[in-house]
Parts: sequence; C-alpha cells; structure tokens
Amino acid sequence: MSSSAPSSDLLDRFAAIVGEKHAVRDSAEIAPHLVENRGLYHGASPMLLKPGSVEEVSAILKLASKTGAAIVPQTGNTGLVGGQTPREGGSDIILSLERMNRIRDIDPIGNTIVVDGGCILADVHKAAAGHGRMFPLSLGSEGSCRIAGNLSTNAGGTAVLAYGNMRQLCLGLEVVLPTGEIWNGLRRLKKDNTGYDLRDLFIGAEGTLGVITGAVLKLFPQPLGHQVAFAGLQSVDDALTLFKNASSLCGTALTGFELMPRIGVEFTTRHIPGVRDPLETAHPWYVLIDISTSDSAETAERMMSTLLEQGYEAGLIQDATIASSETQQKAIWHMRESMSDAQKPEGGSIKHDVSVPVAQIPQFMAEAEKAVVAAMPGARVCAFGHMGDGNIHYNISQPVGADKAEFIGRWREINEIVHGLVLRHGGSISAEHGIGQLKRDELASIRPDIEIDLMRRIKTAFDPAGIMNPDKVLKV
Repeated sequence: MSSSAPSSDLLDRFAAIVGEKHAVRDSAEIAPHLVENRGLYHGASPMLLKPGSVEEVSAILKLASKTGAAIVPQTGNTGLVGGQTPREGGSDIILSLERMNRIRDIDPIGNTIVVDGGCILADVHKAAAGHGRMFPLSLGSEGSCRIAGNLSTNAGGTAVLAYGNMRQLCLGLEVVLPTGEIWNGLRRLKKDNTGYDLRDLFIGAEGTLGVITGAVLKLFPQPLGHQVAFAGLQSVDDALTLFKNASSLCGTALTGFELMPRIGVEFTTRHIPGVRDPLETAHPWYVLIDISTSDSAETAERMMSTLLEQGYEAGLIQDATIASSETQQKAIWHMRESMSDAQKPEGGSIKHDVSVPVAQIPQFMAEAEKAVVAAMPGARVCAFGHMGDGNIHYNISQPVGADKAEFIGRWREINEIVHGLVLRHGGSISAEHGIGQLKRDELASIRPDIEIDLMRRIKTAFDPAGIMNPDKVLKV
C-alpha cells in the first residue's frame, strides 16, 4: 500500500499531541531511525513522534486512522529484517516508545514484572536482579533493544532451550489498536482460558496490528549454581550426540547449548577487542555449554564435570575448559554473542535466521555448505547458533578479495538455496528475527494460501484503515 506525504497541517496536529519538543522534524535527528541495523534498508520520514503515555499513543493512532497517515512503531531499532524501518517514500511517521520506559511493578512472590513497552531489556534484567529474580531473555543487543520490539518479533536469544521465546515469557499485554482503542490485557495469570488468546496475535506481529505499550513478563529465581564450559569437537554430529547426552543428564538445568565453527572463532579473536580463544589448539567445531541449577553450586559443578568426562570417554570432546569465574563465563558468552558483528570487517555477509528439527542439523549443515560453495566458490560459511532449539544463523561471508556489492547482489539467489534446504527438512525461514520487509514476499510464496488469507483477514479486522506499519510481514 502507498500513501501520500502528510501535510504540514497534519504534522502540526500530531505534534500537538506529544508537544513540539517530542515531535522531531529535524532531519539529522531523525536520520539514525531511518536505517536498518545491517544497512539493508534506508527509509524516509517527515516526523519522529515520542509519546510519553498510553493516552498519547492512542491519540496518535486515532488521528492516523482518521487521516490515513502511516505509522511505523520503533523501539531500539535493532531489528534485522527491516520491520522497524519506514518506507522510502517519506510518508511514514515513526512512533518511538523510548520515553515510555518505566518499570511499573515487580511481584517477586508471583514472579512477574510489569513494564512499559519502551523498557530496555538490560534495565528489566537489573530490576529483576534487585528483587532476587531473573528475566531470562538474553540477546547481544540487550543494552539497546526494548521490550515491545522483543515481543513484536517474538525474540528468542540464547536461553530459549530452557525458558522459551518471548511468547512463553509473557503473561499479558497492553496494546493500543490502530483505531486508537486501548486493550488492557495486563493479566498476571498463568491459567486463563476465557476465550481467544488475543495476546498471541500481537506477539510476533511486528507492529502491524497495534502498538504494545505494556507487558507482564515472567520472572524466575536466580540460579544458585552456574557453570559455563567451552569444548572443541571434530564434527556437528559429535555436537548433536553431546547435546543429547547433556539433555539426558541435566534436564531443565541445561540452559544453553551453542554451536560455533572454527571460522567464527577466528573472526571474533581477529576483530573483537579482548576476545581470545579459550582453547590452546584449533578444532573444527565448538560448543558452549551453560548449566544453571536452583539448588546449589555443587550440583552445577557435578553435572558439568560428569558431562565433560563422558564426552571425553566417548570421543566426542577433543578439548574443553570450564570457566572458573563469572568474568570468564561472560568472556566465553561474549565470544559467542559477538560472532555476527565479527563478520563485518570480513566484507559482505549474507545472513539467514533459520531453524530445522534438532536431529537434522548435521545433515542440513552439510548439504547447505556443499550447495552454497558450489554456487559461490570461495564463500566462507560461518554458521552458528542455538543448537538446542534448532535455530542456526547460517551466515556466509564473501570470498576473500571479492567485490562486496557484487556478493551482496546475490543475496536472493543464496537465500533460495539455503531456504530451499531448510524447507526440505521441515524447518522455518525465520526462527527469531521475524519477516519485516526482507522475507515478506518469500513468506507469501511458501505458506499455504489459506494461511496468508487468514493473516490478511486478521490484519484487515484490526487495522481497517491500513495505517499500521504498512508493507511489513504482508502485502495487503
């Protein structure tokens, strides 16, 4: 859908809702909000609105629906599929939740925290820790990403194995609909079977059905025992067997199992300051194992020692180290979380956020590398990710010395190769990043017609004027 640029009079009406100070028209101040994190999408906007209350968000959307002005919700602008980026025409108004960043309430007995949609994830972590609790969502961007964006993309991160995605970590929502109506669904109940679960419609909708202004999130007790190990292995098959053993031994105490290739370790140690290889010798593959226990530190230590000993005896592990301090634990995790950024100095990178059934990861990885290198000799596959939940970030760095623009120009071609294999294995082309602009057309081509039709019906029912984050997820 297309829309004409809002008139100056209409912009004045929007500005009156939030006050001139919070209605940004200066192009230099708006500029950082127009570019997607990887630089794939560049948009334009005549105004950036920064409401300070739910009522102001409501007034903005009510005016937008009456006038047909397109609204693009934006939180931390850390998305990787262009879902938060305005379109190029300059007609979309950006609605930022950065001022709506309060911790509204914490209930350590009921293990819940109520927050504004604009709360930074790291601030939620701190607030929970202050009450002896933990919010388990962990992302590399946690210092800047915000809760409404995490919910709108159903963010996953490194702890999905034990705690689930944002969908599993949220009990209730407060949402402003495109019509300006406010739905207060901030329920703190774990059991509530009273009709359709409206909450789940907005989680993962990427701002196309409304603006999430508040949320009730689940908290968990802080673990008493925590162990992090880094192990070198010969193959992905060995990693899968070790994961199976870890799941059997540790159960729900296994809170992370991350797979990394040698090239990823080389990239991070080469380009990320302070990162070093935890092991003395190189190995084709590595896993990061994270164990958290609720009863004692001794239990976590015993689990990790037993797992590694069994791994050595079975010939699965070639070498391993256990972090001896919290500082070392953070250093190992920092290596893993920096792996994507470490590819940037290596030139162009074609990225995939995919998932396949866990048992099929080795076969998928072997088939995908063979197909990618056949299509693009010299391509450097840097595939890593959350092996425990099947989510692989199948990233490909350009051949050494290749032309970056020419390499990036083959993005769609390589996507088709990788995604074709993903679908053949019964997987998903978007595990945790969402659809946005990047995968919108592909989504329409791979999902059954009835699914796309149902999505369009939902979109039309919630947003009859078509003003909410247009041309994202679906082309209506």
